[in-house]
Amino acid sequence: MTRLRLLIVLVISLSLASIARAQQSSIQHSPHNLSASGPGQIRATSEQEICVFCHTPHNAAPITPLWNRSMPVQAYTVYSSNSLVAQPGQPTGSSKLCLSCHDGTIALGSVLSRSQGIEMVGGMTTLPPGHKANLGTDLSDDHPISFRYDNYLATRNPKLRPPQQLPLQVHLDRNSELQCTSCHDAHNDQWGKFLVMDNSHSQLCNSCHNQGTTTIAGHVECASCHQQHTAPSGPYLLTGKTVTETCLPCHNGGNPPQGKNVQLAMRTISMHNTNPPVNLKSNAPANVACNDCHEPHTIAADAAVAPNISPKLGAVAGVNAAGATVPKAQYEYEVCFKCHSAPNASQPTITRQIVQNDVRLQFAAAAVSFHPIEVAGKNPNVPSLKPGLSTGSMIYCTDCHSSDTGAVAGGAGANGPHGSNNAPLLVAPYTTFDNSAESAVAYALCYRCHERSSIIGNQSFPAHSLHVVEKQTPCSVCHDSHGISSAQGTSTNHAHLVNFDINIVQRDPVTGLLEYRMTGNGAGQCFLTCHGVAHSPRSYAVGTPLTGGSVGAAIAPLGAPKIAAPKIAAPKKSVRH
Repeated sequence: MTRLRLLIVLVISLSLASIARAQQSSIQHSPHNLSASGPGQIRATSEQEICVFCHTPHNAAPITPLWNRSMPVQAYTVYSSNSLVAQPGQPTGSSKLCLSCHDGTIALGSVLSRSQGIEMVGGMTTLPPGHKANLGTDLSDDHPISFRYDNYLATRNPKLRPPQQLPLQVHLDRNSELQCTSCHDAHNDQWGKFLVMDNSHSQLCNSCHNQGTTTIAGHVECASCHQQHTAPSGPYLLTGKTVTETCLPCHNGGNPPQGKNVQLAMRTISMHNTNPPVNLKSNAPANVACNDCHEPHTIAADAAVAPNISPKLGAVAGVNAAGATVPKAQYEYEVCFKCHSAPNASQPTITRQIVQNDVRLQFAAAAVSFHPIEVAGKNPNVPSLKPGLSTGSMIYCTDCHSSDTGAVAGGAGANGPHGSNNAPLLVAPYTTFDNSAESAVAYALCYRCHERSSIIGNQSFPAHSLHVVEKQTPCSVCHDSHGISSAQGTSTNHAHLVNFDINIVQRDPVTGLLEYRMTGNGAGQCFLTCHGVAHSPRSYAVGTPLTGGSVGAAIAPLGAPKIAAPKIAAPKKSVRH
């Protein structure tokens, strides 16, 4: 094709596009042309006038602009939500004009200038119930209208732009009220849905709303998740009945751009409950919705270093290490603390000697011992750590609590604490039942960070092999994996995460004690009864035989056979998600 032909084709294409746009911008070619010549299914049987359905030059109502319809009564259920600063009242101004057709109470052909109503095709009178244009008299599931949008409102709600920043197409009604006509132009349908401007990439929505930015393509368009009218969720204006129902249609493992299969993970044995969301820092039931952990308007696909929050969570609120609510969490654990710290008590799965329902206190920097969620651990000697990890390493809550089918677990599913077949929502198996045979699988969670050969080789404690392998005593019998609060334990009695499972360990019958005592680096004593064997006390030191009690022959720590480490994916040293 020659350049001339290309130029001709281009000119013709542009001309046709201009003609089409001009036609769309004319009410004649829009659904608001209700005359017999109108393009839609809702139209008159014989009436040829177009403007008469709304306007008349004579006998008009005393309402601008020459209104030809009766006004609806003030009987609407108005929009209200706990996040709305403005308080809309009954519809006013131009919104009432729109509702004279769109609330479904007044016949479309009922006009003031005619003694008889205009007959519509099919005997239709009002917009039929269920029609997308029939909003009904319940406006609680529609974008709020008829409220004052001024600088005072924008100051109180920083997610709204100041009114002086609105584009020219978005205008406010008298008294600076936002009305239907702020978003819709009843005479111009060139952008579809009678919008006042192009809403590609949510331009119109972002004219008023300042929600932040996201690099996730599916989250750029507000319409991917929100429905401005007759929304199934009510005041949240979501396309689903709940937040979770709105998210899962995309995060169901479909082809790109859909996300990984979160939906599948949430059908597992242990999962985050997705009933109506938890109210931050309340005594609400233990359930959670996607937006309790993710702020969908600001998420990104970048990685993060522990303990910093993953960009995939976005600018979500949290509870910091001091227990204070923060509007934007800096660290992943602050998001977890929203639900797993006081006053929302967590329910421990092990019956402990020291009971603590506030996970925040267990992980606190001042705690006696803890896994390094907030700060690096206190123990400078942990010989079992896998290569790439050190006593200065930090980890995430989601290094342990995550989907067992996610990439962090070696699978192809979605990471994160959505659901797992390992309770309580663990990325790998962690046996807590007494008399369980030791294996690479039974304690796969522990062996993600700790070398199995080192643990069973007694390099940390000279009786690990005796307890875990021979006596089949679970790790959880002695160790509380979160930590021990400084208000409840001491550095002498509760170092190394020692907090006994009292369903299995009882008091020593000789001394009456149920106690662990650290007597030095790699040395300690236990006063207890376990599996019917009294420790009154039983003393140990790494590198020496066990003494005391009546357990039988001690196992030398360095003489034990080496066991090959299992091939279990360990968490990365610093980068996650």
